[in-house]
Amino acid sequence: MIEKHLRRPLVEHVTGLSRSSIYELMELEQFPRPIRIGRRAVAWRESDIEAWLESRPIATT
Repeated sequence: MIEKHLRRPLVEHVTGLSRSSIYELMELEQFPRPIRIGRRAVAWRESDIEAWLESRPIATT
């Protein structure tokens, strides 16, 4: 299976988090770290983001 990689704007869209929130959560070790895909480019493994989303509590009303 080929692993998809998501760039930051898509990660922001999928998670609903801002750039600063993503990096703050990474510092707190509460969000997956990206992998380097080039000299100046990083991306997140789609499976890591999906796992993170599944681990979040679901809001109930």
